[in-house]
Amino acid sequence: MLELLTLGEIEVQGRLVDASNLALLTTVEHAGRTAHAMYKPVRGERPLWDFPEGTLAGRETAAWVVSEAGGWGVVPPTVLREGPLGPGSVQLWIGPAEEDVDLSAQEVLIDVVPRSRVRPGWLPVFEGESHRGEPVVVVHADRPDLASTAVLDAVINNADRKGSHLRLEAGSLWGFDHGVSFNVEPKLRTVLWGWMGQPLPERDLERLGRLSAELADESSAVRTALAPLLTAEEVEALRARVSRLLGRGRFPRPGGGWPAVPWPPL
Repeated sequence: MLELLTLGEIEVQGRLVDASNLALLTTVEHAGRTAHAMYKPVRGERPLWDFPEGTLAGRETAAWVVSEAGGWGVVPPTVLREGPLGPGSVQLWIGPAEEDVDLSAQEVLIDVVPRSRVRPGWLPVFEGESHRGEPVVVVHADRPDLASTAVLDAVINNADRKGSHLRLEAGSLWGFDHGVSFNVEPKLRTVLWGWMGQPLPERDLERLGRLSAELADESSAVRTALAPLLTAEEVEALRARVSRLLGRGRFPRPGGGWPAVPWPPL
């Protein structure tokens, strides 16, 4: 798949009109193989005051590198390459690309429910009011794969984990839109706070251990792959976050000075 994404001929099919930056649905074809992919050219990125260095495309690709290095497997295959509008990230499209997809048929992972209707197997994140002034709660499913995604978000310092950035496809959980990650300052902003303060699962401690060893070796494949995608300061901050998570062994809690939940959460 990486060969297809890296070497394939990109043909633009359409644009995601509700995306905050230029995001193009494409087909990629190479050696008789074809796949849909999301192409995000650097020239279509809006400047961000709190991410002055690097590019969204670089951080999108770095998120895949880290996800694969640790064994999370949450981020779809992603490469940084030249495209029709210049360099950008090219990420495998997960699921059908047709316009008439029935979104209501997809399994819900994050929801907004009345306060009295939080069901077993769901974890509350925060309370609020509906547009009619009724008390509601934002909740997410208590699933091992979702918990592991929360660990990955803490590792990459994801500043925008909305419910719409997660998708279940054929039983596998996938996460998207990691362009505002890897900041050197704490900026974790997510809807997945249901496990805060709880011990990290053993499988995620093992993943953190593998990633920590890779990041400690300046000549490792992970450090080599991240070098053109992130600044040296961002890579060092990544290494430090992994070390802290390993040392504490618990899911992080929201910190002060930065909104803990993206808006809208879904």
